[in-house]
Amino acid sequence: MSDIKDLSIYIHIPFCLKKCFYCDFNSYPYLDMVDDYLDALFFEIRRYKDLKRPIKTLYIGGGTPTVLNEKRLYQLIDTLYKNFKIIKDAEFTVEANPETMTKEKIKVLKRTGVNRLSLGLQTYDDELLKVLGRIHNVKKFEQAFFEAKELGFENINVDLIFGIPGQTKEKFENELKKLIKLEPTHISCYSLSLEEGTVLYEEKKRGAIKLPDEDEERCMYHTAKKLLEKEGYVHYEISNFAKPGKECRHNITYWKCEEYLGFGAGAHSFIGNLRFSNKRGIREYIESLYNRDSIRYDEIHILNIEEKMSEFMFMGLRMLKGVSKDEFKSRFNRDIKEIFSIQIEQLKEQGLIFEDDQSIGLTTKGLDFANLVFMEFIK
Repeated sequence: MSDIKDLSIYIHIPFCLKKCFYCDFNSYPYLDMVDDYLDALFFEIRRYKDLKRPIKTLYIGGGTPTVLNEKRLYQLIDTLYKNFKIIKDAEFTVEANPETMTKEKIKVLKRTGVNRLSLGLQTYDDELLKVLGRIHNVKKFEQAFFEAKELGFENINVDLIFGIPGQTKEKFENELKKLIKLEPTHISCYSLSLEEGTVLYEEKKRGAIKLPDEDEERCMYHTAKKLLEKEGYVHYEISNFAKPGKECRHNITYWKCEEYLGFGAGAHSFIGNLRFSNKRGIREYIESLYNRDSIRYDEIHILNIEEKMSEFMFMGLRMLKGVSKDEFKSRFNRDIKEIFSIQIEQLKEQGLIFEDDQSIGLTTKGLDFANLVFMEFIK
């Protein structure tokens, strides 16, 4: 039996028509650089054409991958198939902004083997979409969603944000009920986080906007958990809910600290004991590929065994089923309690984690204090 392990691949498309007011992702409204960027991206991908490892998941994210026209989308996906050994039942996700979706683009994605779409709705309220600086409205989202279903997409994720300025628990609950009626197979439900340098961060700093308080924000989260579980969604990760069997296999790769390669500006990779990331800026990324004298990566870090065990814990605890004791022992040849007994006992006493014969995971209380739990395992 072959001992060649399968691998996941992430492709970054850092272009958007407009930067959203809350976004601190690596994205830019520089559409005049699309062609140069994609040429460099294809060049980077072709460097790995002799990679023997089968690919189990692919994820094209951004930015907004669907700013690319039909021809470029096809070329990108065709380049992936030509250079990698993609397994037959691979999960293949593409992120999409409803405003940039067309029937023609959906047809290209379907024809080229993409089997999972991730639509960035963010809020089912036109006024709140304006608060976030989104370029689409609810009607455009619904059009994109229904067209994707009509053209054969059976696995669709929808992103939803709560804790938006002006959003109440009642408003959010109403939004969620509208979304549930559409029956997406997966819902990613996130609390709004304002990072320094974003428009909303600056507005909050000068008192121009006010976010829901912490109690109301937590109430929204537990409302989502209750409603979605009642409708048959499995709460399998802190912010993610899926119909049975529709959990995002690509993201589970990250949470289980399995290996992946990232291509494009700012993309991260994890192979063996090595974590490394590409140059973040578009021009810097292109230069790093073509100029032999330039520094290839932004960051390279070799993980020691303690760091790998630590990552296994705080990443794995994101999943509601927790971390597997047997898997920890198999991977590190050490008993989990031998390494983390103090942290585990203290967190159990505080009611933040549970422990049974097979696993250790977050309690319902622990979901509200997850970052504090994770900090206990960071070396």
